[in-house]
Amino acid sequence: MGRFVIRPVTPGDRDAIWDIFHAVVSRGDTYAYPPDTTRADALASWVDGARATFVADGDGEVLGTYYIRTNQPGQGAHVCNAGYMVAAAARGRGVGEAMCRHSLREARRLGYDAMQYNLVAATNEGAIRLWERVGFSTVGRLPGAFRHPTEGDVDALVMYRRLADVTG
Repeated sequence: MGRFVIRPVTPGDRDAIWDIFHAVVSRGDTYAYPPDTTRADALASWVDGARATFVADGDGEVLGTYYIRTNQPGQGAHVCNAGYMVAAAARGRGVGEAMCRHSLREARRLGYDAMQYNLVAATNEGAIRLWERVGFSTVGRLPGAFRHPTEGDVDALVMYRRLADVTG
């Protein structure tokens, strides 16, 4: 894979984000979104409902996308949530890790003190290894909280990372 940059989303990225979103969510094995989420609902959530949305751009091709949003209002607003999706053709090439590391810096820049992933399917072992590698810890296990399309009800993890040591 060639080089890529991570940049804020533009209106011209919406089709590519939808293509990635649809491919990931329709499998039903990593995200809690309904597999039949519509394009309008997907973009309303992923792009319009986020505090910030970014794409990994490889020579004009969107290789992945991520969002940052406030996890809870009011007294929990200092903690953010993030979600990441990588195009099938770009998987295994460092795009997800680069977006995660970028999101930690961006979250800190936006004033968040911590990042929390609310529902990580325990079967999503590659993502769990990545999140642990960049400093996340599992702080909770929700028995059978994720309905996997082939494995049935599997545990979901709550993962958390403080951002005080994030620089750049």
